Amino acid sequence: MASSIPMVNNDNAIYYCLLFVSLISTFVVRLLIKTYTNLGSPIRHPPSPPALPIIGHLHLVGAAFPKSFQTLARCYGPLMQLRTGSSTFVVASSASTAKEIFKAHDHKFHSRFEMGPTDYNIYKGTGFVTGPYGDYWKFMKKLCITELFAGSQFDRFNRIREQEITNLLKSLMECARKGEICDLKVELETLTNNLICKMAMSKRFSNKDDEAKKMRKMVSEIMKAGAKLGVNEVFGVLKKFDLFGHGKKLQEALWEYDGVMEQIMKDYEESMVDGGENEEKDVMYILLQTYRNTDAEVKLTRTQIKHFILELFMASIDTESAAIQFAMAELINHPNVFKKLRDEIQSIVGSSRRLIKESDVPNLPYLQAIVKESLRLHAPSPIINRECTKDCKINGFDIKAKTKVLINTYAIMRDPDKWHDPDVYIPDRFFVDSTGQFDQSEMEMQRHDFSYLPFGGGRRVCPGLVHAYVLMHTTIGALVQCFDWKVKDGGKIDINIANGFSGAMAPPLLCYPITRINPF
Repeated sequence: MASSIPMVNNDNAIYYCLLFVSLISTFVVRLLIKTYTNLGSPIRHPPSPPALPIIGHLHLVGAAFPKSFQTLARCYGPLMQLRTGSSTFVVASSASTAKEIFKAHDHKFHSRFEMGPTDYNIYKGTGFVTGPYGDYWKFMKKLCITELFAGSQFDRFNRIREQEITNLLKSLMECARKGEICDLKVELETLTNNLICKMAMSKRFSNKDDEAKKMRKMVSEIMKAGAKLGVNEVFGVLKKFDLFGHGKKLQEALWEYDGVMEQIMKDYEESMVDGGENEEKDVMYILLQTYRNTDAEVKLTRTQIKHFILELFMASIDTESAAIQFAMAELINHPNVFKKLRDEIQSIVGSSRRLIKESDVPNLPYLQAIVKESLRLHAPSPIINRECTKDCKINGFDIKAKTKVLINTYAIMRDPDKWHDPDVYIPDRFFVDSTGQFDQSEMEMQRHDFSYLPFGGGRRVCPGLVHAYVLMHTTIGALVQCFDWKVKDGGKIDINIANGFSGAMAPPLLCYPITRINPF
């Protein structure tokens, strides 16, 4: 009997110990449930690949971001979360997801965030293209669609376009006469740069090609320094240190540009005071008129005007010229498509030496299809950035306010669920087989379901897309009409995009122009 008492006490001790642990566990679990219930349901983030310390997913992203994001999306879905160093992004890679962002939740994604080296940008926070949604952006968008790029201004731009395309053709004909090779990439960048110079500030650049070259060099230096500095953004605290001096170079280039622009603005203001009100208005003239208007809805600053002009130049070098380069590269690489387009142009223009005009474009459906197919494969902006302003759900996942979102139009316009043979250059995909006519209804459907987004979507769609379409059609048509093209070394043109977020063509576009028709 005596020996059994300790055993009973030991069992009781174990029982009470287990009861105590059970009670504490229940209390803790109930406390945790109550805590999370009060905080709301757990956040459901988009799927994400396994990350490494510090660099995050940088090891999974190749030099050309659009293609790398496309590859990752095939594994992790049309909405995924990526971290590159200190920056976290949500990447959208399908038409249905883009539709959610650009249509269903457009009012929550109408802001953009500034990418790249903002710490060294003297114009930080004053952008229109890169700026957040607000009074300034709405005011400038209204100004663009009512005065800067519409009405009589658009007619004026047409005259400038015709003159600059003529200058391009004459330059190429001189190369052909000498039997010299040309870099069509450089020629097209010169075309778009001169266009912007004369559209924006014709008073300064109307007959000064050397001045236009200086402006282009200045803007190129800004873009080059910014691109190099952008690498620092990936490495967290290191972006605060200008380790390689790129930040200093960027600021120097920006201040040089700022000084030139300030003098140009003063020259304009002097002419306006001297009775130049009846002069033909260009973009700078209209902006300064708005700046001087005390009754304007939003008071423009000189810094905002300078930044707006800089954004025009950067857009021309990085997008418009690149779009035409890719289209010409595809045509040269596909001689059967090239011949079919030339035959169409000849059927409309005739055998005379008359140069193709903008008014001919509606009667050239194959040219329209070629432009659209080129933009599908080589979008001017293969990555579109947005910033979420309010909490919302996309594809069932929680997207919090301030989230940086990247819409991968490169992947969307190469989606095999939306496009047959998506990586193959097929302009005829935009035609109705039975009639051979351009399928406008098909294009409208693709826009409606957001599978075709060469110039973005939603209320932040590119305001210069009409100008870009006109320039592409007339320039490509003229280059096909007037020249045969022979590639250096007799091969095909290497079509690759540059590193980073850009949609620019990486290698030079070296070829021999052979004059076929001289309209001059």
